[in-house]
Amino acid sequence: MKTRIYVCTHKPFEPPKDPIYVPLQVGKKGKKDLGYQGDDTGDEISDKNCYYSELTGLYWVAANCPDVDIKGTCHYRRYLINEQGKAYTAKEIEGILESHDIMTTKTLTLRSAYYDGFGANHNRKDLDLTGEILKKEFPDYYPVFEKLVHENHTYFGNMIICKRELFDAYVKWLFDIFFRMEPLMDFTGYDDYHKRVFGFISEFLLKVYIVVNGLKVHESMVGMVGEKKETIEVKNRLADFIMKKELPEAKEYFMEFVKKRPDILMEASDVNGELKLAMQIITSCEHEYEAYGKSVLDKAGSYGELMEYFERVNRVAVSEKLGLLSEEDRQWTERYGITDVAMEIASMLAGSV
Repeated sequence: MKTRIYVCTHKPFEPPKDPIYVPLQVGKKGKKDLGYQGDDTGDEISDKNCYYSELTGLYWVAANCPDVDIKGTCHYRRYLINEQGKAYTAKEIEGILESHDIMTTKTLTLRSAYYDGFGANHNRKDLDLTGEILKKEFPDYYPVFEKLVHENHTYFGNMIICKRELFDAYVKWLFDIFFRMEPLMDFTGYDDYHKRVFGFISEFLLKVYIVVNGLKVHESMVGMVGEKKETIEVKNRLADFIMKKELPEAKEYFMEFVKKRPDILMEASDVNGELKLAMQIITSCEHEYEAYGKSVLDKAGSYGELMEYFERVNRVAVSEKLGLLSEEDRQWTERYGITDVAMEIASMLAGSV
């Protein structure tokens, strides 16, 4: 059985040594050749990468790999991994697909309905148009779409592994929708990030397709390889602002960046949750200055110490919420003079536990 997992990339990287992982340069047409298989051969839509993101790779895999028995896609920084934290081998994948239809990411649980979250970061009319196309052209899918879009679950990353027949059928369905949407879309005013709207919507449509077709899913952890360059840059800038006690400047800088790249707070970008923690530090210290005229920032020796401090505050808040606060934690909060303000904010963040 021939298994191939195509690793979508737009830059040079070190691929896994296992030969089932094949680098695929997406959006290759008109770009510098990285020396990998490109999505610009055969039946292809490579020049639409600015709208479809990694989906130009999925399209190419479905259209041009008839000899592959098990097909999959992942990213140069993100892979589906086993319980040991390693990328799946062909043997492991074949074993899983004996009892499951498809492998993808673990379900992402959002803080609000998918419809509201999409509207906060994108143009809601594009999601509405998706529903209209489904209602008209794919009526069997519309009731499930309408139900799930107002719930708070989705998959992410467009990472899937399944047998060829299912992979090709899913991709055909997906592009039957998008090719109907495309002529009706208005991208006026969309920056490079927001133009990739089909890539974002497809993550949710995978959930719809799986539910409607009653597919048995093997949900996998996602292994991250490094962090995005822009994420590292933002972290460094925020650390500099914070340690200079320039909290309003830190907040303004971060909020302006998020307007351009709202995905920076997603798990795939903020791998260790450090950006969320930085915003918590800014908010907590601002409120402490307002309430007490001083804050923990006045006695922090380094940014690393500050991060460790708030990580501990968050652990204490979670333990307290669950009624598991230890005597050691209680003594720590007293010794370090944890303010009511800091604990109240940490408790709010622990509200989803």
